[in-house]
Amino acid sequence: MSLLRRLTVADAELLSEIGGITLIESHGHSAPAEVMQAYKEKAFSLETCRAELADGGNVFYGAFYNGQAAGYSKIIFNEPHPAVQLQPVTKLERLYLLSDYYDKKLGHRLLEKAVALSKAQGDKGMWLDVWKKNERAVRFYEKQGFETVGESAFVLTETHSNPIWVMVLKYLD
Repeated sequence: MSLLRRLTVADAELLSEIGGITLIESHGHSAPAEVMQAYKEKAFSLETCRAELADGGNVFYGAFYNGQAAGYSKIIFNEPHPAVQLQPVTKLERLYLLSDYYDKKLGHRLLEKAVALSKAQGDKGMWLDVWKKNERAVRFYEKQGFETVGESAFVLTETHSNPIWVMVLKYLD
């Protein structure tokens, strides 16, 4: 049985834990271990997670399967990007699942929820960054109708960045 629910500041510890694990599972081989560890400690510290959850501009949803946390998403409404012509547009900043739950359709459910929230907000589409070598994620987003509109770099530390695609999903009226 699966469930989606909005995450709150009370879920900071949960976000810190699953955020760090999913980061390493999906991107751990994209940089040296010490680079990934430094990024994880900064991006998924309890304090960082608490602050992100408290920020009213961020909308987090958790995915739960049989009562266990399985993943999460984060969107930001009306967040423009230079490569994306739609205005207003939502940024899908994160959509991550623990690897044990990859084949449970939870990623689809999190994305559907994010799109529904975005449309209800009046945004005209959604964009995201995805690591070029995360072929599983790239294929997932392409199957959902996202198109590549640009490329950039995701900075992990001052000395390491990963090449990323910028992808966009345009909503039909």
